[in-house]
Parts: sequence; structure tokens; C-alpha cells
Amino acid sequence: MPPPGESPQAATALEVPPPATESCPACGATDARLLFSATDRLYWTTDELFEVVECQSCRLIRLSPRPRPDQVWRYYPREYWFVPAADAVSRLMESYRRLVLRDHVRFVEKALASSGAPGVVLDVGCGGGLFLRLLKERGRRVVGIDFSLAAAGVAWEHNGVPAFCGSLSQAPLAEASCAAITMFHVLEHLYDPAEYLRAAHALLHPEGRLIVQVPNASSWQFLLLGEHWRGLEVPRHLWNFRVRDLEILLDRCGFEVVRVKHFSLRDNPACLATSLAPGLDPTVRRIRGIEESPRAAVLKTAAYFALVAACVPFTLLEAACRAGGTVMMEARKKR
Repeated sequence: MPPPGESPQAATALEVPPPATESCPACGATDARLLFSATDRLYWTTDELFEVVECQSCRLIRLSPRPRPDQVWRYYPREYWFVPAADAVSRLMESYRRLVLRDHVRFVEKALASSGAPGVVLDVGCGGGLFLRLLKERGRRVVGIDFSLAAAGVAWEHNGVPAFCGSLSQAPLAEASCAAITMFHVLEHLYDPAEYLRAAHALLHPEGRLIVQVPNASSWQFLLLGEHWRGLEVPRHLWNFRVRDLEILLDRCGFEVVRVKHFSLRDNPACLATSLAPGLDPTVRRIRGIEESPRAAVLKTAAYFALVAACVPFTLLEAACRAGGTVMMEARKKR
């Protein structure tokens, strides 16, 4: 999960001030094209309008202006990650998440098998730790990190995986001690993604693997839905990477890409479904604080999963055309 930043202290852990000007942080160009203005359509944390712009030089899409590090926490609702509970909807969500997370687990297991590197698997932005729990059940040594102390607590207490609160640059791990580092939907939230990638480079074993996943701004979903695309997540996503943007960023930070995947069973169909009907998404309803009867909650959740299933064929097609709603990359240190 992305770093939730529940407090000013958590937000300032980023330790990266906003730029003094609105020049592109990637290439330094000052000319940008306004794509559209948008607000928090998903969780209703604010009615402020933010601009989504595209650099005229390198074409990187970004939020402008970015929220200040000491203010960004306001746009992250409490329990931004999945929190298990005893009700029927939560049990259904837990089962669903275990099913679709197998896609991520298989991707990471294949990377570990091909590298043969010793060490732990570190999940950055681990949220409640269910992904790490699935890896642990397969005999892997795992550890998580998240900006939220509450999320790290859920990982420890509910899923039985070690997790700590903080930033990756301050991780209490030795250099070259990680067999793999995973960042699922993390880079788009960071003021300085390159800082995290450089920190990951230092923590990885020489044969280790970095796995990153981001929403894909060159997807059909974004082209069709524009500001209504769930992958934008204004104002929490500061960057909107195309495939080429991510490849360039990894290259600059000392990595070479060895594998690219354009389909995620967990993310691609759900991203499209939530874009089309955010009010049906169980997580969105929980965070918005929607009051509903148990029967209504079950019916809405069933309707949401039916919509997710209906979105699978389209998301498979766009992924087959290398334009999936997300992109996942396996990278290793340059040789």
C-alpha cells in the first residue's frame, strides 16, 4: 500500500521540501501544459482544486502545485489501508484480497527464483501486511515498512509479520541485506522517488531484485476516463508515470529493467471498476463513512465485485496491447 501519512510528523518524514518554482523536477523545464483540474473524487478529504499538468519537454505528468510535506497528511484518511474486521463485507474482502494478491506473490517468487539472492524481502508501504503474510506462508523471510505506525501495528498483530514505521533511507537494515524490495503503488506518492530508489539500491544484495508497480498514465483507462481515472488519485498522487518515465527513472538510479508486466489481477480490473462507480467500492465507502445497513453493504459489495468481473476482459485486452492500467517492473542493479 502507499504511505498513508496520518500526521504531520509522518508527512515530514519525507524530508523533501517542495520545489521553489514550478519547473519540472525531472528535467527542469518551466513550460507545462494544463491537462485538467481535479479534486479528491475518491475519498472526499477536500474540495480544493488541483492542477494536473504535463511537462512540455519530457512529458512527465505531475500535480501542480504539490501539497507541502507538512500538509499532505490532511489528504490521507485514517485506515487508508485494508483493516480486517469481523463483519461479512470485511471477511469477503479478506478472501478476495488473498485471491488476487497471488498474482503479486507469483511475480515476486519468480524474481527471487531467477536471482537466487539471499536475504529478506522488504515491502515498502506494506500497509496491513497481507502480501508479506502470503510470502511468509511460502517460507520467505519478510519485513515491512510504512509511514503509518497504525499500519505497521496491523501488520504485526493481525498478519504476524515484522514491520516498522519510518522512511526507507532510515531503514534499520544492513546494506546488501535484501533479496528483494517491493514498492507497490509507492513511487507516485513521494516527493523524491529517486531518493527511495537510491536507498533501495544500497539495501539490495548485488543479485537482488527491485519490484515496482505504479498506475500507468499511458493506459487506455487514462486516455478514456481522464480526470475520472482512479489511478490519478488527486491529490495523493504527485506523479503520473508512463512506462517510459519509469524506465528512465530506474536507469538514472542504477537499475536495469529485466521484466515488465502490464496486467495485475488485484489492481487493473478494480481500478477501472472504481473509476466507473466509486460509490460501490467497499474501501471507498468505508473511508467516506457511508452509513448503510448490513444488507445494503452486502448488496453494494456484490455489485462492485460483479462490475470488477465485467471489467476483466477490457483490462486484459489493454494489457495485451501494452497499455494496461498499471505497470509492474522487475529490475536489478546495473552490471
